[in-house]
Amino acid sequence: MTTVQSPPVPPTAIRPKVVARTGLYTVLAANAAVVTLFAVQAGFASNALVVIGRFAGLYGALLMAFQLLLVARLPWLDRRIGMDRLTDWHRWTGFGLLWTLVGHVVFITFGYAESSSMGPVGQLVDLAETVEGVLRAAVAMVLILVVGGVSARWARRRLAYETWHFIHLYTYVAVVLAFTHQVAVGTTFTASSAATAYWYGVWTVALGSVALGRLVLPLWRNWRHQLRVEAVVPESDNVVSVYITGRDLDRLPARAGQFFLWRFLTKDRWWQANPFSLSAAPDGTRLRLTAKAAGDGSAGLRHLEPGTRVFAEGPYGAFTAMHRTRPESLLIAGGVGVTPIRALLEEIQGHAVVVYRVAGERDAVLYDELRELAVARGAELHLVTGPAVPDRLAPRELAALVPDIAERDVFLCGPPPMMNAVLGSLRELDVPRTQIHFERFSLAG
Repeated sequence: MTTVQSPPVPPTAIRPKVVARTGLYTVLAANAAVVTLFAVQAGFASNALVVIGRFAGLYGALLMAFQLLLVARLPWLDRRIGMDRLTDWHRWTGFGLLWTLVGHVVFITFGYAESSSMGPVGQLVDLAETVEGVLRAAVAMVLILVVGGVSARWARRRLAYETWHFIHLYTYVAVVLAFTHQVAVGTTFTASSAATAYWYGVWTVALGSVALGRLVLPLWRNWRHQLRVEAVVPESDNVVSVYITGRDLDRLPARAGQFFLWRFLTKDRWWQANPFSLSAAPDGTRLRLTAKAAGDGSAGLRHLEPGTRVFAEGPYGAFTAMHRTRPESLLIAGGVGVTPIRALLEEIQGHAVVVYRVAGERDAVLYDELRELAVARGAELHLVTGPAVPDRLAPRELAALVPDIAERDVFLCGPPPMMNAVLGSLRELDVPRTQIHFERFSLAG
């Protein structure tokens, strides 16, 4: 298989993740400063509570736009930060947004109530009935509360992804309602032509980014590449590889270590999107995914027919050789987490050590391929077997396998308990955090 080799990363290169993260922080800080400036220019109300409420509303609107940017799945950001971290930031920004908007409602309501004879509840009802846009804002607030509730970890774990995603779509309804509220009653919005142009620009960029990253780009790529199932190959009793072919795949910007959200367009599964990593480095003619039967989505892959149309969103993920900081690497895989590791071994340059952790040799999926690749690329391969206890990848054991571990980039992929244990071992071995690369493959964080 011919693969596209990645160029060596200069040791002094600025980390792509640092560039992207710094850029996001700078954009957010700069916009917060602009919002503050426009608010000051618009003037203050005589009631301090109303002033605080208005600032909370303005910063809440900015956070809402920033949230949309985080989940727009823009390729430049995704390749440098990763969908898992962007989704996590989106989640925490969402909770910040929730409390900011609660503060907006509470301070505005109590501020106006202080200047009238009404109580807070009566004042809120009066505002909704008499002030244009307030009722729409109230509906938006209820929608945000519902979405925030189902995004809490205890609720998210009890919902199917498709159910959670459908409810989450109401966020866009809340965004539109909140924007119309801002247009109707926002003193800062109408204070000057510059402020009006600024806010229209913010919302155009935020919503435009979502439309581009989550709608236009996937539709364009699938129309261009016309993906279909080429073959389905069982790797073991419960693991299967699916080969995907299409047009102009050499123009698809996919790299080893990345994943796609795959939809196989059959009558019983077209609506399901499953995140599966590439298990071989893209060669310009076909893509391959390898999955274990862990649920309805992955179990059904075995029954796919050649020729089945495929709709794929991606490629996604920052688990690539782009983030290397050292000439040599350590690749650690656990179970079916070997798929992106196997693909990375095909592409990554420099001396590599591969550690593959499984319960028993019969669980070592793709091991023959790994062994052949290791020989071809001059890499060391260690198959570590045995029960979970004692930990075969504890600090002492890991240091014995790879004595120079602190001098290598470490790429890690496997089940969450195994990854958490290995991350603990790497910390004890004083491996710098900048040299540790991992990604938690989850649609909703």
